[in-house]
This record gives sequence, C-alpha cells and structure tokens, in this order.
Amino acid sequence: MSALIVDTNAYSAFMRGEPSALRALRVAHEIHLPLIVLGELLAGFAAGSRPQKNRDELASFMTSPRVHLMNPDEKTARHYADVFAALRKLGMPIPTNDLWIAALARQHRLPLLSFDAHFGAVPGVTLVEH
Repeated sequence: MSALIVDTNAYSAFMRGEPSALRALRVAHEIHLPLIVLGELLAGFAAGSRPQKNRDELASFMTSPRVHLMNPDEKTARHYADVFAALRKLGMPIPTNDLWIAALARQHRLPLLSFDAHFGAVPGVTLVEH
C-alpha cells in the first residue's frame, strides 16, 4: 500500500500494538494524519492519566518522514458538504469530526484506516482492510 489516512482509533490501535493496525502502518509508504485526528488525540491525552507520555509518543510518530499532517482546505469543505448531504439522504449521520476525515479521504482519494464501521457507508471512501 502506498499511502493511507489514519483515523484516531487506528492510531490508538497502533500504539496498543494491535496486529492489523501495525501491519497496515508498516507497509504504508505515506501515512497521512488529518489535523482533525491530531486534535482528537491531543484532547484525549489532555483528559487522560498520562498526557505527557502520550504527547511524546505522538511527537515521535510525527517525526517519521512517512508521516504527514493533512490540513483541510476549501476543497475539503466541498467534499464535507457532499458527504453530509449523501449520508443525510441515507438517514445515516456520522459524527462531525468523522465527516471532516471522510472529506479528506475523498478529496485526496486515499484509503482510510479506521475501526469505525460507519465510514463504510460514505460514498467515495475506501477503507483499509484489517
């Protein structure tokens, strides 16, 4: 696999050593971490029992030349609107942060590594098999 986008729960699974997450991230030549995921991770760390250790581990992860921070832009906002409308029509809303993550995956046509099944309903988003 050449490139993928990593969701918050996939990063957490990777850090816990879950085999499917380890496999997917080890073979990826590029790992894209959405700004939204970075925010979710930092918020979780702040509320947790070992915030500094978690931040240090994330900083180490981010120093890999394979890891790139992915920022939303105006095109992302258009994909967000399309995903929102499509899921609303299906009666399948998903959390707002996940809409942004899905929009980035669609925009950049990259597979998403996530353990959230609801991403499977998003038109134009391909999930990494695990």
